[in-house]
Amino acid sequence: MTPPIDDGPDRAPAGIILEVPGPLRAALVPVATCVAVLALLTAYTATGAAGEPPARITVTDARVLRPANTEATAALFTVRNSGGTADTLLSVDSPVLGPAMLTRTVVRDGAGRMAPAGPVAVPAHGAVTMDPAGLDVMIQRPPRLPLGERVPFVLHFRDSGDVRVEAVVVRPGA
Repeated sequence: MTPPIDDGPDRAPAGIILEVPGPLRAALVPVATCVAVLALLTAYTATGAAGEPPARITVTDARVLRPANTEATAALFTVRNSGGTADTLLSVDSPVLGPAMLTRTVVRDGAGRMAPAGPVAVPAHGAVTMDPAGLDVMIQRPPRLPLGERVPFVLHFRDSGDVRVEAVVVRPGA
């Protein structure tokens, strides 16, 4: 049998790294666990894996139908949400044309009429496409608008805030 090797009085025996007093040792395990969990949660959040991504709203195909009369016309938009959570279109207005109203064509007893649409849900990873026979933005008492003119609009969303867009004046049916 070989005797243990003596490294001298200044060196600790191999295999013993640190001896922690009792009260400190009792606190060390929960503190180390909290630090490890905090590091993992930080990494999880930083990679974007925590929760669904927010709504990402884009507005395309913005157009205003050239008014045939001075009573009303419609603005039409395609609202896309590429985010992971739904959002809601609350209202629309134009700094040039004034307040506008979200409306929907409602057919009752064979007759169609316009009715307030209220807030419009824009689903996650989805789109809402406005058209004259369904959902649109009614503009009352519009001025004469020449074809091709660009008209600014602001679409107000519950979570995404305001989205500014310019709509082009087009002939109805275009």
